[in-house]
Amino acid sequence: MPVSTSSSPRLLGLPPAVGPQTRLLILGSFPGRASLQAQQYYAHPRNQFWPLLGALLHEDLTKLPYSVRLQAVLRHGLGIWDVYAACERQGSLDASITKAQPNDLRALVAKLPQLRAIAHNGGESARLMRLTGTLVPVCHRLPSTSPANASWSFARKLEAWREVFISLGLIAADS
Repeated sequence: MPVSTSSSPRLLGLPPAVGPQTRLLILGSFPGRASLQAQQYYAHPRNQFWPLLGALLHEDLTKLPYSVRLQAVLRHGLGIWDVYAACERQGSLDASITKAQPNDLRALVAKLPQLRAIAHNGGESARLMRLTGTLVPVCHRLPSTSPANASWSFARKLEAWREVFISLGLIAADS
């Protein structure tokens, strides 16, 4: 019987949170430990994803149950997924990801008739922009909402995300 020489567990990601009205697909790299345990995107309490989206959409998403958050995301034409379907990793840092298996982004995009753009949440996700750039007219690299991205303030991240949302007509310029 073969013995595994890897000290990192094989992890499986979460299914896409998308709908037929998805116009912007936000791609992370791979769920962190808290997200995998909760089976919820961006479950770490210090991740700024939900507060940031809430500020952009003028809804306090952090106070809503997870299923209602996802409904709000879909209602606003957003989708959430990750670039990796599975990987090996100790902890939650992107830098620790090894043996990554990409998600079938091409197949998902083919099922989203309203999709206009992809936004990569952070640098590890953006490593796949060569592929995603062939799938949609517009791709963006956004600053990571992870607590590991402490060099960017919440306000600075919010402004970068706001510019993308405005450019895609997802929110008004004066919001």
